[in-house]
Amino acid sequence: MGAKRCYTEPIMHTDTATATGLDTPMPVVTTPSVILVTEAAAIKIKELLVEEGKAESGLRVFVQGGGCSGFQYGLMIEENGAGVGDQLFESNGVKLLVDPVSLSYLKGAEVDFVETITGGGFTIKNPNATSTCGCGSSFSA
Repeated sequence: MGAKRCYTEPIMHTDTATATGLDTPMPVVTTPSVILVTEAAAIKIKELLVEEGKAESGLRVFVQGGGCSGFQYGLMIEENGAGVGDQLFESNGVKLLVDPVSLSYLKGAEVDFVETITGGGFTIKNPNATSTCGCGSSFSA
């Protein structure tokens, strides 16, 4: 089946096709996105997707071994859709795909885009990181 779709705010709707088999609508609440994309990051991600001709694609957010602190973050345009076990979220209009292992490290994280005097780039603020490296893309948990 397809991946679970989540939103930044809980949405209440009714679903009559429930396991109870009753005709009475039963409220269903979707889970908020566990990764937040700031408005600045969403604008930049959407610009990049349009520039690449991939406006319907999503952003894969992942964690992999490496970096000076043990783990490093990764962001990439995902054209192939959700893989086995991936979770699909949406935050500020951006589709996010996250594999199950990365999800355990990224719950509550925030993807932002920051402009500095030397240029701009994406940053991830992660409440699960016990320490980070000076480069900003490596952490330990």
